Amino acid sequence: MEKEPIIALDFPTWEDTEHFLQLFSNESLYVKVGMELYLQNGPAVIEKLKKMNHRIFLDLKLHDIPNTVQQAMKGLANLGVDMINVHAAGGEKMMAAAREGLEQGASGNRPLLLAVTQLTSTSEKQMHKEQLIPVSLEESVLHYAKLTKAAGCDGVVCSVHEAAAIREACGAEFLRVTPGIRLKEDEANDQQRIADPAGARALGSSMIVVGRSITKANKPVEAYQKVKQQWGEITHVK
Repeated sequence: MEKEPIIALDFPTWEDTEHFLQLFSNESLYVKVGMELYLQNGPAVIEKLKKMNHRIFLDLKLHDIPNTVQQAMKGLANLGVDMINVHAAGGEKMMAAAREGLEQGASGNRPLLLAVTQLTSTSEKQMHKEQLIPVSLEESVLHYAKLTKAAGCDGVVCSVHEAAAIREACGAEFLRVTPGIRLKEDEANDQQRIADPAGARALGSSMIVVGRSITKANKPVEAYQKVKQQWGEITHVK
């Protein structure tokens, strides 16, 4: 279990991001850079975060034909991020191509490669209606997780509610990175399948991603420490 929560830097500009990070007095954090920040500000954001000694999960959810994803990952590997992802709906060949691209482009150890199963904003009813997937949400997520492992990826992005079943099906070393984490007193917002940090720990998450509970808090540093304390109370969970 990763002891540090990953903070989702869901800001539109580098200035907003830098202002937030300055609150942490040069502490080394694990942060997530998603499409909002990366696509509006470019690779320079990654370089600046690395200079500040932060670990980085680049959350772009690539989903395209295998060759396109492979070439994109080959270029992204040069950024030196710690973890990156694709969407499992792209299929096993695409995910395997993503890993190959990372291995081709990385100057040292390649970034950890995850695949998104079902978004934590997606309900089972919505999946049935809009994706025409007739099985349960958990069955869909487990199918994607097994496909991800077969493709040679390191783990999946899933909700906490599927983490234990994925660990049983794919092994304890297969990562279960779970967004949709909220402190109990916070609103769910647009997330459907959520949990608090202690709940995520109990349900078998390997890593948690926390956004608005920290970034929108009145006292972000205190909120981060509260999340970190709840997440890390038991350190032997795998």
